[in-house]
Amino acid sequence: MEPHDGGTELIGRKSELRDVMVTVTLLGTAQDGGVPQVGCDCCIDLKQRYPVSIGLTDSEGGNHLFEASRYLGEQLRIWNTTKIDSLFLTHAHFGHVDGLGLFGKETMNAQGISLHCSKRMLELIENTPNWSILLSHGVFSPRTAPLVQLPGVTVEAIEVPHRAELSDMHAYLIKAQKTLLFLPDHDTWQETLREHDLRAWLNHLEVDIALIDGTFFSSDELKHRNQEDVPHPPVEQTLQMLGEKRDGDGRVVFIHLNHTNPLCRDETPVTELGWEVGAEGEVYDLT
Repeated sequence: MEPHDGGTELIGRKSELRDVMVTVTLLGTAQDGGVPQVGCDCCIDLKQRYPVSIGLTDSEGGNHLFEASRYLGEQLRIWNTTKIDSLFLTHAHFGHVDGLGLFGKETMNAQGISLHCSKRMLELIENTPNWSILLSHGVFSPRTAPLVQLPGVTVEAIEVPHRAELSDMHAYLIKAQKTLLFLPDHDTWQETLREHDLRAWLNHLEVDIALIDGTFFSSDELKHRNQEDVPHPPVEQTLQMLGEKRDGDGRVVFIHLNHTNPLCRDETPVTELGWEVGAEGEVYDLT
């Protein structure tokens, strides 16, 4: 990444940030349908996982939610808060936005929450009656800038290729003393990396903790439907690209697990290489 101007000023700012806490709490680790998934008996015995979501707490105690799932109440309980200052959305697929209505007058009756999303995502919200009413009632105050400065932390949106029937897709870089990448969905590493090496890409972004798409373990996991209709890079491919964790490597954590993913039962294919599978309630300190 390009260095900022005013190096001395930046060093001074970083030293000040060491005295404050910036954390990210993992609030959901499942694909949009959750685990167990409705209508499936193959996963009924699995431990419950909520649709993917994270909560960012800035250096002044502000709470910033990423994704709005229908399990919002349970996820705020994990986060131990009832207060949300802003909401960031990655894209428009079901599990990431189906909780938007919970902010309205029928439930939270929230007011003035900053809504951060892409211009295309905002256009969809404005043209969807059940969501546009949240804007007209003042529940959300929309923002579309790709770079957001919060107390002690910067959030940067990065567009990545993913099924765009309804909106585009953006991952987020959350940057304090440490940097966390939130990449719950994308189509293929080839498109996302644009021919770059995965390790080199993470190093280029200066990522210390990467929460990445682990939807399917293998490319033939779905037995009764066409997996090409729901493209995601399989975990086994990502592990081949990463290899074993080395000294100095950051953390790579697989999230957005489909109910068919064997990692819901056995994490060892990931952990034996030194990487991780996400768990609800895990807290990442970025200071």
